Amino acid sequence: MVDLEALKKKYGAVIDYGKTRGVSWKNVHIEKDKLLIRGAAPNDAIKNEMWIKIKDIDPLFQDLTADISIDSTLKAPETTYTVAAGDSLSKIAKQYYGDANKYMKIFEANKDQLKNPDLIKPGQVLRIPD
Repeated sequence: MVDLEALKKKYGAVIDYGKTRGVSWKNVHIEKDKLLIRGAAPNDAIKNEMWIKIKDIDPLFQDLTADISIDSTLKAPETTYTVAAGDSLSKIAKQYYGDANKYMKIFEANKDQLKNPDLIKPGQVLRIPD
């Protein structure tokens, strides 16, 4: 017999993390001797984060069925970054987007506190748009 509580504990980090990222879980129960988690993520990026978390716990996830769809009406939580000494917008863009040239995307989202993309200060909290 499959132990629902043991499987919920095993994959609990995925379920909890999903809640912090705006995932709406619809089902968490046993189906066909596996834990079924069914829900909707606000966007593809968050859906992919869920799969990474699942595979971090168990790369084969043979005891899990995950059905994660996209519901763009769900609100994705805002991502922020606290500037550290030595940071630049291009360095932050490289970290979040994989492309340093996307630094203007961060600058545009933070024009309320930035007047020049070359002038950021340690301790500033910047919004990181999707």
